Amino acid sequence: MLAIEKAVGLVATPSVLISVFIASVFGMLVGAIPGLTATMAIALLVPFTFFMDPLPAVGAMIACSAMAIFAGDIPSTLLRIPGTPASAAYTDEAYAMTRNGQAETALGANLMFSAIGGLFGTAVLIVAAPALAEVALQFSSFEYFWLAVLGLTCAIFIGAVSPLKGLISLFIGLLVSTIGLNNPAGVPRFTFGYTELMGGIEFIPAMVGLFAVSEVLRAMVHGAIDLPMTQRKIGNLFANWGKMVKTYWRQQLRGNTLGTAIGILPGAGADIAAWVAYALSKKMSRTPEKYGKGHVEGIIESTSANNAALGGAWVPALVFGIPGDSITAIVIGVLFIKGLNPGPTLFINNPENIYAVFLIFILANLFMIPLGWAAMKGAGYILRVPRRVLMPLILGFSIVGSFAVNNATYGIVIMLVFGVLGFLMEENEIPVAPCILGIVLGPLVEENFVTSMIKSNGSFLAFFERPIAGVLGVFTILVVLSPLISMVVRRMRGPATKTA
Repeated sequence: MLAIEKAVGLVATPSVLISVFIASVFGMLVGAIPGLTATMAIALLVPFTFFMDPLPAVGAMIACSAMAIFAGDIPSTLLRIPGTPASAAYTDEAYAMTRNGQAETALGANLMFSAIGGLFGTAVLIVAAPALAEVALQFSSFEYFWLAVLGLTCAIFIGAVSPLKGLISLFIGLLVSTIGLNNPAGVPRFTFGYTELMGGIEFIPAMVGLFAVSEVLRAMVHGAIDLPMTQRKIGNLFANWGKMVKTYWRQQLRGNTLGTAIGILPGAGADIAAWVAYALSKKMSRTPEKYGKGHVEGIIESTSANNAALGGAWVPALVFGIPGDSITAIVIGVLFIKGLNPGPTLFINNPENIYAVFLIFILANLFMIPLGWAAMKGAGYILRVPRRVLMPLILGFSIVGSFAVNNATYGIVIMLVFGVLGFLMEENEIPVAPCILGIVLGPLVEENFVTSMIKSNGSFLAFFERPIAGVLGVFTILVVLSPLISMVVRRMRGPATKTA
């Protein structure tokens, strides 16, 4: 109790509170601009932390990352442009609700369930950090391989109308992920002699191109006509909160649990959590036919998952110094600079600092509600801007975001190429989302597969020998074969029904 009292005293200081508030506003702005990710926001904060005390520095980064992940939902909902990669999984769903005149419902769900998901992840971080970190440490390349393959199977469920077209999109993404030297063999692949391609395809410009530039091209080809169904005014964001909590509490709980579990796994993060949660939501929904047409159920589960994953990622980071994602990797570096070396000794030698971090997590997620409300109300005016004016602005933000990744025009070229690709795909009714999934998970699948084969001397049985790997492998195979199993079951039931 003494440590908790000290932690409250540490947090309740002007320097910490002001740092958390300013970082929250900064994260909200960065997250809402397409192409400027939460990781980028944290990276931009690092130089300022050199002049700050340890706790305000860590608090600023916690608040900034939480706000940036959430704020990515705003342009996703209003403009069909994910502000961060974590919002890409349900961008089409949220934008469909806007076109149906339900922007406030989608935004309200994003706000409320993001805050609840963040608080859930924090609760797990507080209660079960040591035990859960030990489980995550037991994962080897075999487990990560099955986890990545399981993530790829999501393309079957997020591929919209035609599973075949979903797979085509997935294979395009996997092909893109093989470009460059970033492979176990270190051999240039599909570079065509261009040195810029040696480092592979930058994810941020590719994502911005597929989602944002394709929308601009569509407006150029078909005319920048204002959508008659698009909502022009954002109503009461709190109107449906009670109804959504009562109706979708299962989806909320499932998203929170899944997001936290995936966030705990080093290297997974909020992006994968959102994809898996959306796919699982559609698979387990009683009304899967509504998905893709503006269904709040998928949004609730996904936005809960990506925010819950933030708290989960801090479990291995704080307990063992293993980064759960790119954000915690940067934070760990700052912790070492400030003398707060992450590890089990941190809980023993400086328990008040750990409790202070937990309190800042809670504070950041509570700040999310009023700041998110203000940001969404302000963003609502975007809908009043004519599309012929809005599209050049979107293109301008996209160019800035793509250039800012490496401060090179190469990012802009990648953005334009993938913009054309995204336009051609959607003109032929090939979904974009599985392509993004393939780009993200492709390197993870390849690296862990090759590593596992080397360790097992080419034996495929080794992928099932470890208990956790065996369970993940069997589950993944069942998911892949689930359409075939369902078809066989239906055919077997058919004759039985006729006989009866």
